[in-house]
Amino acid sequence: MAEVPSTFQLQAGQSAPDFELPDGSGAFYQLSNLVAGKKGLLVAFVCNHCPFVVHLADSLGEFAKEIGGQEIATVAISANDAANYPADSPENMVQFAKASGWEFPYLYDKSQDVAKAYAAACTPDFYLFDGNLKLVYAGQYDESRPGRGAPSGSDMRKAVNLLRDGECTPEPWYPSTGCNIKWKPGEAPDYF
Repeated sequence: MAEVPSTFQLQAGQSAPDFELPDGSGAFYQLSNLVAGKKGLLVAFVCNHCPFVVHLADSLGEFAKEIGGQEIATVAISANDAANYPADSPENMVQFAKASGWEFPYLYDKSQDVAKAYAAACTPDFYLFDGNLKLVYAGQYDESRPGRGAPSGSDMRKAVNLLRDGECTPEPWYPSTGCNIKWKPGEAPDYF
């Protein structure tokens, strides 16, 4: 498995690209509704079959519960081409989320337009926004990877603590790495 890094196309202070996407069961969610009344939003581009996502899936579920208590919402988005990667189908997303203890929305970006708007490149790829949907951190969850340590969420936890204090995480941000997003044939974006 080749490790692909984050692109860092979104810059600190930039607004979150808007979206309205369905979850694996067909219920729709809008970006503005996810952060309404909250102090922040963690957006994670993931998929079901990537070993890098599988490695931290349970930890992410627990972390999302923890920050949810601090009024920071979490949403996961899969943009993988489910036609060529059926393990990432919406039906399998529902099962994966349940098995991983995810109590947050797990949405499907069938068109892949949202992943392109965020310049997401890998799974997992993380973006943390404040309550006004301004980017305060993008990068790795922590330094662990499959076969290299247990996930702790240490980098994301530091970013959340700074967000709660009204601060942006100082750059440079260390990129997340993982499997590349599985683009539809001929649809890979220019940044990839």
